[in-house]
Order: sequence, then C-alpha cells, then structure tokens
Amino acid sequence: MLFRSGQGAQHDVRVRVSEGLKAIPSGMASVAIRPDVHVVQGEMRASDLALLERWIALNRDVILRYWEGSIDTIDAMQAMRPLD
Repeated sequence: MLFRSGQGAQHDVRVRVSEGLKAIPSGMASVAIRPDVHVVQGEMRASDLALLERWIALNRDVILRYWEGSIDTIDAMQAMRPLD
C-alpha cells in the first residue's frame, strides 16, 4: 500500500507492508524510501527489509510518480515490476 501526498500525508514517501497476504493494519510496517529505505513504524525482519529495498529500487520511479499524483492506482499497479 502506498500513501499519496494528495491524501493528506504529513511526511515524505512511504510504503506500508504486511508480512502475509492478509493486510491487517495493526501488523503492517510503514517504510520511508528517502533518503534511504528505513522502517519508521512497526517491525520488519532484516531479510524482509533487504527484499523490500530491492523491490523499491526496481520501482522507485513508479512509487514517486504515484506519490506525486501523476499516475493513478491502476497505472501504478500495472507499472510495478516484481522481484526476480
């Protein structure tokens, strides 16, 4: 899940991640991507954070365009690249 600046966020770019397929808000971590990828709320295992860093590196431009509101959710989802 991505926050968007146009949705009233009072912070820089963040993604929210859950450990499993079922996203339960209380079990999600909030991760900032600038200036470097780091957990700002919640917890993540180091191995999961390393995978997230790789995914963010592949999709940074899409995440930033979505954050800035220049693409919508559907376009963002279609443009996201999976990890190999």
